Amino acid sequence: MSPMNDEHAPQETPDPRPREDGWAGPEQQDAQHSGPSPHPSPEAHRSPEPAFPSARPEADPAPPVAGPRSGEPYGTAAYGPVPYGAEPYGTEPYSAEPYGAAAYGASSQGAEPYGAEPHGAASYDTAPSAAPAPAAQPAPAAAAPRRGPGWGGVSALVALGMLFSSGATLGGVVVYDQLLSPQPAASSQETPSSSADARPAALSMDEAPDWAAVAEQVSPSAVAIMVSTGNGTSQGTGVILDEQGTILTNNHVVDGGQALQVTTSDGLSYSASVVGTDPSTDLAVIRLDSPPEDLQPATFADSSTVTVGQPVMALGTPLGLENTVTTGIVSAVDRPVTASGEGEGSEATYTSALQTDAAINPGNSGGPLVDAAGQVIGINTAIAGIPNESGQAGSIGLGFAIPSNTATLIAGQLEEDGTAEHAFLGVTSADGSASQEETTYRGAEVLEVEPGSPAADAGLREKDLIIGIDDTPVGGAAALTGVVRGLASGSTHQLEVVRDGAVQNIDVTLGVRPS
Repeated sequence: MSPMNDEHAPQETPDPRPREDGWAGPEQQDAQHSGPSPHPSPEAHRSPEPAFPSARPEADPAPPVAGPRSGEPYGTAAYGPVPYGAEPYGTEPYSAEPYGAAAYGASSQGAEPYGAEPHGAASYDTAPSAAPAPAAQPAPAAAAPRRGPGWGGVSALVALGMLFSSGATLGGVVVYDQLLSPQPAASSQETPSSSADARPAALSMDEAPDWAAVAEQVSPSAVAIMVSTGNGTSQGTGVILDEQGTILTNNHVVDGGQALQVTTSDGLSYSASVVGTDPSTDLAVIRLDSPPEDLQPATFADSSTVTVGQPVMALGTPLGLENTVTTGIVSAVDRPVTASGEGEGSEATYTSALQTDAAINPGNSGGPLVDAAGQVIGINTAIAGIPNESGQAGSIGLGFAIPSNTATLIAGQLEEDGTAEHAFLGVTSADGSASQEETTYRGAEVLEVEPGSPAADAGLREKDLIIGIDDTPVGGAAALTGVVRGLASGSTHQLEVVRDGAVQNIDVTLGVRPS
């Protein structure tokens, strides 16, 4: 997917041999979907366009071969984004277009999608006092859906855009659309500061959500991020991790930035510096140069407990409109999303994402998705949408977030030394299917097992069909890659494999993905 301002439509090109180890390196050459690109400046920034998992997830995701195994609630096949900037996973990719949003207070410079391969990032537009009225546009024509491996295919093509205000798009579902928005004229709106002592506690998840209380509780933990580049400015969102001013956001939000300005919920601004970035997961950590003493860190929940239908709230700076909250539900979990960046050397991003219908737009990139208790369950990173004449897309109820467990795993590593390592399985895979009596399974078919790899040590063989990892269904090569990337190297997991017509379990201890 591309940045929110980017005009990327998810494009999925089936790759002959995706890798199931979860890394998109030479082994994942199969994924040809264009993914979200990093957010560029309002005009120059383009977020990678997310696309649904292409033929080669893991190391080299390949296009989806078969449908999800029977009985699975959500298609495990990845959606492939169209021009937006995400690569299609196994089903028809959604094209994600960058969300253009005006920068925080700066006059909006044409924000262009920033191209970040892995996560389509749409540039965040900082919202002006009043959002500019959109020019009349003819109804967008639906693009032909793309095919992707893992998830159930979606027939309609949707543009995935990154949530960057400056101009990047994310490919969601298969592709991440990064929500970056370009920055418009300075906004005259002032954001009221909130007192931690006066904040009411959010209700438990057993009760009807008190969204007013949740917003008051969580807003102080979300910040707006304005990024200055050689081409202008773009805007995104971040989540406060500690009282020292450490902030988690999307890589496509800060990629290519020359200066960072962070605005807290009380309207005060601070300069910040990048601590570390991880393009393969579209995550980045920044830190305030001179943090205030009253920062309120966010509380993170265990994303493995998130369920479909669960109420959620998204916070951020869509189109430059600071302190914006929207609500919805979790539409799906473990959604394979692939995003490819623009430019040579850009890395594709594979994520087993949370899907939500809470409105997410350019500028939301890097912002928190919280549950009814006010705890962060995901980091908003992409959307699927139908592009308009300008190549941008808005919310159509298909947003994607990086699960909190993955976000905290990577953030912890980035805080230590600015880099992150990823789990490695060691197989090249493609979307495939297998039948057992009257049951047909869809998953990631092993095309090749790398000698000496964790997969080889575990006894995986060519033609094995991986249909699950622990309790997570794997519907294709891209899905396999996304799931593996969300796991820690050195951890042991149980693979559910179909071999010679029989289902069996194989334990594997993941290694470290080669750099």
